[in-house]
Amino acid sequence: MKRRFVTNLIFLLSLNVFIKSFWILGVDRGVQNALPAQDYGIYFALLNLTFLFNIILDFGITNYNNRIIAQHPQLIGKYFSRIVPIKFSLAVLFTVVVFTFALIAGYSAFELKLLGWLCFAQFLSSLTLYLRSNISGLLMFKTDSVLSVMDRFLMVVFCSLLLWSGILKTQFRIEFFVYAQVIAYLITAIIALLICLKHTGFIRLRWNKAFVLKVIKDCYPYALLVLLMAFYNRADSVMIERMLGDKGAENASVYASAFRLVDAANMIAYLFAVILLPLFARMIKQHKDVTPIIKISFHLLLVTSVTFALISLFYGDDLMSALYNKHIEASGEVYKVLAFCFVPISMTYIFGTLLTANGSLKKLNLVASLGMVLNVGINLILIPRYEALGAAYSSLIAQTVTAALQAAIAIKIFGIPIKKSYISNLLLFLVIISTNTYLLKNGALNWIINVIIAVFVILFTSLLFKIFNLKDFIRLIKSSNEE
Repeated sequence: MKRRFVTNLIFLLSLNVFIKSFWILGVDRGVQNALPAQDYGIYFALLNLTFLFNIILDFGITNYNNRIIAQHPQLIGKYFSRIVPIKFSLAVLFTVVVFTFALIAGYSAFELKLLGWLCFAQFLSSLTLYLRSNISGLLMFKTDSVLSVMDRFLMVVFCSLLLWSGILKTQFRIEFFVYAQVIAYLITAIIALLICLKHTGFIRLRWNKAFVLKVIKDCYPYALLVLLMAFYNRADSVMIERMLGDKGAENASVYASAFRLVDAANMIAYLFAVILLPLFARMIKQHKDVTPIIKISFHLLLVTSVTFALISLFYGDDLMSALYNKHIEASGEVYKVLAFCFVPISMTYIFGTLLTANGSLKKLNLVASLGMVLNVGINLILIPRYEALGAAYSSLIAQTVTAALQAAIAIKIFGIPIKKSYISNLLLFLVIISTNTYLLKNGALNWIINVIIAVFVILFTSLLFKIFNLKDFIRLIKSSNEE
């Protein structure tokens, strides 16, 4: 299990770092720079509005199905024929709920049109995620890895043509960006469907009332968890755009600029969860010790997330200046705060995934409820006064509290041993790398050179303190290759 985890993680990371980083830092950034700040701000707020209610599209079915297929792969045909009709029914309900909220919130006709296409894109994305849950549940990680980047690869191609090829005879508009996403999602969903059908054979779709009720009963804890997490992860931009009146769209654009790099980093952590969920589910069923996988994941994500946070803190203004041509100073201040969210988010992808695989949904929902209350409540206080920066602080507080609680619960349930000497070692490691990064910032070298040196110093220090055991990592890779 350890060898399979490491091998597939390397493959998955390689694909995603190459393709999704170009999507976020090249194409998506290029779109924002090519559009007025208000246009992209409205798009970003509408996109996150669809994310708030995205759980209606899925209702926890993806995680539930992933766990079931990982533990009982022979059931894939039975579940597939009964779940697909449910997905289409949920799509109708999702669209009705989103548009009802949008009409109450007072969105314009143009915004509603854009929202309609975004709803369709979200349905296609959700359908693809469900199809991929079957593929990863069968532990076909490499196939799932390719599918995980296919939509972004297609969007990179389409949007690059629209932005830089000169094919457009008119000014680039936000609608073109949305249309490109819809087409890319549609192609990816069709390919994922064909792969699933190859393993299920011909199936007849069935609406089975008893099965629907069973799925609702089994999935509602997952659905509630995702809904609660969506509110403390995605409500920020919606609240900014609606609460700040005339300044709302521009502040949402500022938040989007700051969030982009964090979102890129989050994808790396999310990939851990994609692989960890079926692995944890199967290992728990077979009563295997999950501690080794947790150790590898924790060390990799700790070093990655802390490095990202420190570089962002000391070089956030330089990064924003290199990336954008609008509201650079404001984006830099927000980004420095949001970057630290990556640390607790990374821990959530480990310990939250472990608790999900274990079926500890009641505890997770209690933690997520607290996170939602904290995020929304603090936003109501800070956004009117500090605008986008207030939302960033709210997100950091909510993410830190929820991650700490999830880790504590997982450690207690699984009896994960933690020595005092290990904690002391971690704290000393953090102090040393923070000090070194600060000292480098005050040097006379170019900031890009400083960043490169800082990253190498942090990696070297992590090896020195055995936060990350390179020999163990290499041994696992070699063993996997030998297989």
